[in-house]
Amino acid sequence: MTDYAAVFRALPGMIALLTPDLVYLDVNAEYATLSGRSREQLIGRRPFDVFPDNPNDPAANGVRNLVTSLRRVAATGERDAMAPQRYDVERMDRPGEWETRYWSPVNVPVLDADGRVVLLIHRVEEITELIRARGGPGEGGARVLEAEVYARARELQEVNERLRAAHAREREVALTLQEAMLPAPVPIGSHPTAVRYRPAVGALNVCGDWYDLVTLPGGDRGGVAVGDVVGHGLSAAGVMGQLRSALSAASLVVAGPAKALDVLDLYARSVAGAENSTAVETCIDWDRRVVTYSSAGHPPPALLHPDGTVEFLDRATDPPLGAHLEHAARPQAEAAFTPGTALVLYTDGLVERRNEDIDAGLARLAGILGRHRGVEPQALADALLLQMLPVGGATDDTALIVVGL
Repeated sequence: MTDYAAVFRALPGMIALLTPDLVYLDVNAEYATLSGRSREQLIGRRPFDVFPDNPNDPAANGVRNLVTSLRRVAATGERDAMAPQRYDVERMDRPGEWETRYWSPVNVPVLDADGRVVLLIHRVEEITELIRARGGPGEGGARVLEAEVYARARELQEVNERLRAAHAREREVALTLQEAMLPAPVPIGSHPTAVRYRPAVGALNVCGDWYDLVTLPGGDRGGVAVGDVVGHGLSAAGVMGQLRSALSAASLVVAGPAKALDVLDLYARSVAGAENSTAVETCIDWDRRVVTYSSAGHPPPALLHPDGTVEFLDRATDPPLGAHLEHAARPQAEAAFTPGTALVLYTDGLVERRNEDIDAGLARLAGILGRHRGVEPQALADALLLQMLPVGGATDDTALIVVGL
């Protein structure tokens, strides 16, 4: 059996393992040697406590840059290659004396099966000697090159920070637009409903998921739908609003979910960015105690029956919007229910995980639903989000509707 601890410590280059709270768990031999600190001086401490900024340099920003990068990786689960950094190190044998050092750091997340960040790999290459060696003959040439590299690195870092700030502003605008266009959650007639929307973690990987609830004419009937636009950000929020409104209107005037999706498919072909979006439409008839449904490439709704069994409504699935054959009718199916049943509609952010087949996510959903039979919709929706989504948040949006039948 491979001794991974031994492999880690023998790896070339400076490598450290950190917790998501930015505490050293382990370092390899080269990290300890080149940093001038023993493993005992590092393990259990934070990098910026062991290596503070040079107090003699008012422009020193190594701590700020490192902490920003590590926290970003911990929050987003995405790799971050930092620009070359000047990060002076205090000499252990001469307290108060600081050595000018240059580093090229890369920070990488380690994810568990649910996509949560459980470790950070902090890999560093020291480039001090490289900078000095390429500075040309004489100390003056080295200083000039050092200054140029440092200036370019700071410029690159500032540009990246401005881009991230712009992305954060666009994310906020997109979320505000998304919230404004989604309907307020209201009961269908006298039947309780619960609606939840959770944006994805990350800069722009938000918006595009939508839901709709409408009371239908002709008895005790209601229409419930969810959908997912392929893109993200402001453009996806705009497409989402158009598709939701179109399907809501169609469901009021055509006979059944399949015909409503036929109308939506034709409409989506004229909307830029709507192609390959998914949606599922359901019609609940409480007088007949039947759910009629049709899906355009969307994950199947679930019926949680009073005895705890879960039935996935997967017998009427066709390709996503825009990919359906024109003039070919979409399939439609029915499922019977008894009082005390719950209907659950959701988008793929609830069940999909990296490197995992969607069947595993559906099985996990069925198990959680089965353990919460008889729970009213608001509490059931909260339980599903709590137990289905990763602790740090999902990498895709999640829309969820629970209707008490």
